Amino acid sequence: MSQSITEAFSTPINLSELRRQNDARAVRWNKGNPAPLSFAMMELAGEVGEACNAAKKMIRAEMGWVGGDKDKEKLAEELADTVICADLAASRAGIDLGKAVIDKFKKTSDKHGFPERLTPPAPAKAAREGDEQ
Repeated sequence: MSQSITEAFSTPINLSELRRQNDARAVRWNKGNPAPLSFAMMELAGEVGEACNAAKKMIRAEMGWVGGDKDKEKLAEELADTVICADLAASRAGIDLGKAVIDKFKKTSDKHGFPERLTPPAPAKAAREGDEQ
């Protein structure tokens, strides 16, 4: 059975691990002083702007315009920075980003009558117990 385009380009990420590592690195980055939510939000806005700029340059290249750049890796890096910064902002606000994404996706699907839903992963303990059998 062949993979769909989405499956072929989707690398799973554990948001709990991202949060753990992100918070630990933020302590080092900020020399032990947690950044306030306001800074985390400005940082997120900056990364979104950088992702938009990378996309703008890709569109210029597609159109054959001056100042274009076909570097998809730059866009990938800026989108990754956006996810990382969104997690940092969620952490500062005490928000479980995984739950928030699942809940918001469902809310939007419900609003528009779409059947698509995100399924939360099984709790780690239950998954380990199933492996032991």
